[in-house]
Amino acid sequence: MENRIGTCTRKTKETDISLTISLDGRGKNQIDTGIPFFDHMLDGFARHGLFDLEVKVKGDIEVDSHHTIEDTGIVLGQAISAALGDKAGIKRYGYFILPMDETLALSAVDLSGRPYLKYQADFTVPCLGTMDTEMVREFFYAVSYSAAMNLHLKILEEGNNHHMAEALFKAFGKALDMAVSMEPRISGVWSTKGSL
Repeated sequence: MENRIGTCTRKTKETDISLTISLDGRGKNQIDTGIPFFDHMLDGFARHGLFDLEVKVKGDIEVDSHHTIEDTGIVLGQAISAALGDKAGIKRYGYFILPMDETLALSAVDLSGRPYLKYQADFTVPCLGTMDTEMVREFFYAVSYSAAMNLHLKILEEGNNHHMAEALFKAFGKALDMAVSMEPRISGVWSTKGSL
């Protein structure tokens, strides 16, 4: 199977981003967003999804974490879409329930071409490191819309805020890995419409 790689860049007055993802990787990554906790989350996503991921971001983190995290989500979604191409032969759907100590997170993905985010996670602290916890939702919203995927994320059992965020990122990686994996029994796209 040919290695499916997507590379995207984005440069605005607020951010300068370059990102490459290989959907058929081994979880190797080089990530530098300027926000250490966000780097940690992207590392968990890549390692547990088995995606090779390179991310370099220069953002206006002197303002806050918003633009850097949201724009990285936009670029990641675009790179995933580029790597998938016409989506021929992929399983399309993926899901995972991930435990992290006392916390339990669910992620479900449909690479349908129709963007939608359903998100349920109630953090009890405003920040994790220098990352605003409200940016967890904004990141996944940006990914889901720029990749045109239907994404459900839900904390089933609450607990430590670090564990909750990390469980969401890892569960998303595992669910996306399932959705992008190849199904040898089909040759086209898995849709009654004939396209995704």
